[in-house]
Amino acid sequence: MLNKVSSLARALGVLLAIVAGFVTLGPLNTALVILVLGLISGLCYTAEDIVKLAVLVLALPVLGTALGNVPEVGAMLGAAAGNVALLIAGALTTVVVMRVYNVVKGDLMGLIAKP
Repeated sequence: MLNKVSSLARALGVLLAIVAGFVTLGPLNTALVILVLGLISGLCYTAEDIVKLAVLVLALPVLGTALGNVPEVGAMLGAAAGNVALLIAGALTTVVVMRVYNVVKGDLMGLIAKP
């Protein structure tokens, strides 16, 4: 169930990130919604995915800047890439926080375990 929710959040986040790159969505705080969807979508990733997510978070703004040079639609493509990077940054934040939680939990369990 949780996997389906996080997959749905990821799909909605990517869709919203791309649409918001091309169209202004009025009073909706798009960045906040994309970030929250990213935080939710991070629940389905494992600790092994940290490196992949971090590379995407670093690479997408660079690609967005490069896409900004395309005539007519470059700025919109760059904005869409930045929005997707924000979504992935939210997912990465969730994965890192869960990893830190598990490390601290393991340390505390080691302190109270009987030798």
